[in-house]
Amino acid sequence: MFSEIAIFWSNNYDQYLWAVSTSLLKFSEKNFSIKEEEKLAAQKKAWRNGKLIPYEEATVHLMSHSLTRGSAIFEVLGVYLTPAGPAAFRLADHADRLIRSAELLDMRLSQSKEEIMQAVVDTVKANKVTQGYVKIVGFFGQETFTVTVSDPRMELSVFAFTEEEYKPKDSPKMISACLSKWRRLHPETVPIEAKVAANYLNGMLARLDAQRRGFDLGIMLDTHGLVAEGSVESVFLVKDGILMTPPLGRILSSITRRSILEAAPHAGIKVCERPIRPAELFEAEEIFISSTSRRVMPIYKIENRPLGEVPGPITSKIANLISAICAGKEERFKDWLYPIR
Repeated sequence: MFSEIAIFWSNNYDQYLWAVSTSLLKFSEKNFSIKEEEKLAAQKKAWRNGKLIPYEEATVHLMSHSLTRGSAIFEVLGVYLTPAGPAAFRLADHADRLIRSAELLDMRLSQSKEEIMQAVVDTVKANKVTQGYVKIVGFFGQETFTVTVSDPRMELSVFAFTEEEYKPKDSPKMISACLSKWRRLHPETVPIEAKVAANYLNGMLARLDAQRRGFDLGIMLDTHGLVAEGSVESVFLVKDGILMTPPLGRILSSITRRSILEAAPHAGIKVCERPIRPAELFEAEEIFISSTSRRVMPIYKIENRPLGEVPGPITSKIANLISAICAGKEERFKDWLYPIR
């Protein structure tokens, strides 16, 4: 018996040592990774009311008005690495829209447009983000039971995230879509132009409805039965070679949408803003959605109707153009990139 054990160890000792050393190496790498993540988290900063503070201290009370009433306004914008260094995409436009949201909702920001822009620059630099996303949040931090607040002045916070922190690693290259059972909010009920947290319950329900039915995205119609937008996305379709999208008035004034409409003609693409019937989605040659994080995302199926070539030629052309603009490779649009210095 002992001789058999001796023979076993003689034949398998090297394999045993290899297995043990591999396990120790994996354990060491995992511990190192955890420690690095903890170190990075400890260094992470947020900007709040003029000061950079530790990220974990950027909190409010659970009874704050913006949490219990949904009164936070916000912006999300991209930061891209260009040959001249990191740059914020259309930062001035995002600051303008944040200020416009506050005005529409009878709220008041304490910071000027220039101060908001500088806050973004400071936060991106403090977090060493070269490619990622920024979220600006205006909010009422005071505790209250009431519907309104006694002081309309908002607090302001800015957060910066790397692309890896913000977007899942397995993001799809194309998605499926359906017509949602939920309608887009009517412009006479709330200012739909305002980018305010409470309005996004509408989009959340549309997304959940789509996912329950096995689709990635729900496209909402407006209360007139015309195509509006996705949960947080603008909708584009191509018909007879023309790029079409619903007009403003019943949808969010998306900055990515505006960028596509302004850039497309430079690529020889005809654009048209007009009311779109749901039936036209089933006649379209191409369909895609746009947003800050997804930029240009092709749709390969609408309900049970598969589209042909995906992405189609116009979708590909737009996607490549927007990617080149964000990377600082298009001189014609270099003013859209605000340097992080």
